[in-house]
Amino acid sequence: MRCVCTIFLALTFSISTSLNANAQSLLRDTEIEATLRAYTDPILRAANLNSSSVDLYLVNDKSLNAFVTRGQNIFIHTGLILQAETPNQLKGVLAHESGHIAGGHLARRDQSNRSAYGAMLIAAGIGIAAILAGESGAGATILAGSQQFGTIDVLAHSRINEASADQAAAKYLEITGQSGKGLVEFFEKFRYQEVLSNARRYPYFRGHPLSSDRIDKLREITSESQYANVKDTPEEIKAMAMAKAKLIGFLDAPQTVFSKYPPTDTSQPARYARAVAHYRAADLKNAIKNIDSLIAEEPENPFFYELKGQIYHESGKGELALAPLREAVRLMPQAPLLEIALAQSLIEVDTPQAIASATKHLKSALQKENTNSYAWYLLSQAYDRDDEPSLARYAIAEQAFAMGDYNRARSFAMRSQTGLNNPSAQWRRASDIIVVAETQLTKKRNRRR
Repeated sequence: MRCVCTIFLALTFSISTSLNANAQSLLRDTEIEATLRAYTDPILRAANLNSSSVDLYLVNDKSLNAFVTRGQNIFIHTGLILQAETPNQLKGVLAHESGHIAGGHLARRDQSNRSAYGAMLIAAGIGIAAILAGESGAGATILAGSQQFGTIDVLAHSRINEASADQAAAKYLEITGQSGKGLVEFFEKFRYQEVLSNARRYPYFRGHPLSSDRIDKLREITSESQYANVKDTPEEIKAMAMAKAKLIGFLDAPQTVFSKYPPTDTSQPARYARAVAHYRAADLKNAIKNIDSLIAEEPENPFFYELKGQIYHESGKGELALAPLREAVRLMPQAPLLEIALAQSLIEVDTPQAIASATKHLKSALQKENTNSYAWYLLSQAYDRDDEPSLARYAIAEQAFAMGDYNRARSFAMRSQTGLNNPSAQWRRASDIIVVAETQLTKKRNRRR
């Protein structure tokens, strides 16, 4: 698992919720992403959504939250995964968020926000008029309450959307032959949030107003399903337990991990978490001992080899990382993050053969995920060590373009063209980057005027 970038999530909720721009990191992990995809893709298809067009993002935040944004993006906080007790509970939340996308609630929420803002301005206008008329006390009272007009207006729309998303979630779970009880259980678990002030609620329940009536209606709908008593499969339960163990291993302090997963616990999730914790505590011997015990039990599990390779690589033993990372890629060749991890270790070995292999794997990874800025950065390193400066500059241009750094993207694209064959594929792509970057920079300058 690697924290690959820091983003600013400007989360626009209703007027009743303050607008925040919090710096939060996104986590990338092939195993956890695969688990979330396995839970989500059938639901998206049931919602008549193209699963390949809906992106899932894992946010490194222990608060309980999940939300959708424009562009069909679902963001899932690590806290949601850690607090969900069963896969069915997590699936229920994912189905609910899918309901927001399929129902077009984001566009409607924009309209609601404008309506609420209008109500607030009208109330504020009345307050100002009262002050000008000499009723300063009454005017101040109206001004102080003007935001509540907007709050009430938006909450009415929000609760309608929440009820609609609940019904959609129950429908999607029914279509996929799964129980809707998990979503009811999840809401029941946090029913007490209904009586808390907005500031004390979990972020999820600030943006998703909860009520007893809503829970009761959802229970009635899901209990009538022929799949109401369908249980999670052993494979789903195990996948979630391993995802939780990995998150705890990487995100909690090692001593906390050892407390949650003591040596007396010999389960696979416990050894997985301890392997990560030992590695983070610089105890390479016990880290490898735990991961090797897992590999012995499941020699076809690519994620165990991935972790072993990461432990060696980040412990300064790049050559020892190659064998397990190669095995991870062999077992799961369609996973770009595994190829990127292998390429990173190959570049550090820095032999002509290793650089050629790294270049091959990075090109393969970028065919699957062409906006991965770190892969472009590594490819620039590989080209540089292979004495291909123009291609290295081109790769940096792609990296900057993927990150939205249009000044740098244009600069390196122009510099790369001086040494690239015209018309090669890279030369043409560099031309495209220059045109798009200049257009975006012009728009940015115009907005400042």
